[in-house]
Amino acid sequence: MDGTQLIGTKGDGMTLSEKRILLIIGGGIAAYKCLDLIRRLRERGASVRCVMTEGAQQFITPLAVGALSADHVFTELFDRQDEHDVGHIRLSREADLIVVAPATANLMAKMANGLADDLASTVLLATNKRVLIAPAMNPRMWSHAATQRNRATLERDGIAFIGPARGEMAESGEAGDGRMAEPLEIVTAIEQLLTDTPKPLAGKKIIVTSGPTHEPIDPVRYIANRSSGKQGHAIAAALARLGAQVHLVSGPVTIPDPAGVHVEHVETARQMKAAVEAALPADAGVFVAAVADWRTDGESGQKIKKEEGKGPPALQMVENPDILATIGHHAQRPRLVVGFAAETQNVVENARRKLAKKRANLIVANDVSHDSGINAAGVMGGDRNVVRVVSADGVDEWPEMSKDEVAARLADVIATRLGN
Repeated sequence: MDGTQLIGTKGDGMTLSEKRILLIIGGGIAAYKCLDLIRRLRERGASVRCVMTEGAQQFITPLAVGALSADHVFTELFDRQDEHDVGHIRLSREADLIVVAPATANLMAKMANGLADDLASTVLLATNKRVLIAPAMNPRMWSHAATQRNRATLERDGIAFIGPARGEMAESGEAGDGRMAEPLEIVTAIEQLLTDTPKPLAGKKIIVTSGPTHEPIDPVRYIANRSSGKQGHAIAAALARLGAQVHLVSGPVTIPDPAGVHVEHVETARQMKAAVEAALPADAGVFVAAVADWRTDGESGQKIKKEEGKGPPALQMVENPDILATIGHHAQRPRLVVGFAAETQNVVENARRKLAKKRANLIVANDVSHDSGINAAGVMGGDRNVVRVVSADGVDEWPEMSKDEVAARLADVIATRLGN
């Protein structure tokens, strides 16, 4: 055994029991991940039928896909045997959910523009079921204006997204946003979409910021905070589990993108502010990111060198935009604005001032000093937290808990407030 628990072997954990998944496999190198995805889905009780594009068959074989899915693999639109009873319509309607992985730039373009020139695109155009797509492509293709227009169109059409993630590409020396989400992340997104329990944040759009910002001094140095992004990412995931459409704006972090969340990666405070404002309107904004308060007044184009006999260079500093205050006073201010305050002293008093000054509804305050009692290095970068939730109604002190537990509890608070 490889250490992976086979879920459902004793009748429990069959989270997708009797669910029917139609998996459309696109033509990209990430198609190999679909073999593991099929296995993970069947472990959880789902039946999986597969459609493979012509491109997908260049990377993995219908024989391998059929062996893992234990079903016929569909490849051709004009197949006499499959189409004797209008097979593409039947395929599009019999599933509980259609998953496209990898969703190439070409497949996304076809979906956004209503093209139907092969079996995969015809099924997608004929369906009346929910669709989840896992994009995978070169970072330049993902960031291209045409692909981003198609993404926006698909989101407006109600298509759900998982990923893409940031990382190394198959091409040598290529890295960035474009990696297909991992199979277990896709499974989590599928479970969220197919759960029968009511989701209190369904239909709500929430913006979350996470991580630090990096403010360049020169090409090799920058100003930053110690944030790991763990708390912000956990909150984004918890909100998504409650049904929210989450737009996560993340500074530079080394942790994976949360499942079921649209993630936009930025570097500086000004980029983060622009991304947040572009994501408006929203029902709520949760501003967890540890944004650098200052940046240098003009980044040096060359590395600043030490000079013998001279001290360190004087850095002229200017204040960065205050994202929480900007949104708190914005013409498109969300109904609920939640800020975070990482403090080393006078935690509650500073949080109360922040609440009023920045026109927030809630401030989640935590002590990040070495004396916080969480760990030797304080909260930043750790896995546990002790927070106080400050509002106009008073201060709610929460016990020490994991950052995932803080996220789940805060998501419940947000759901309650948006529901009232």
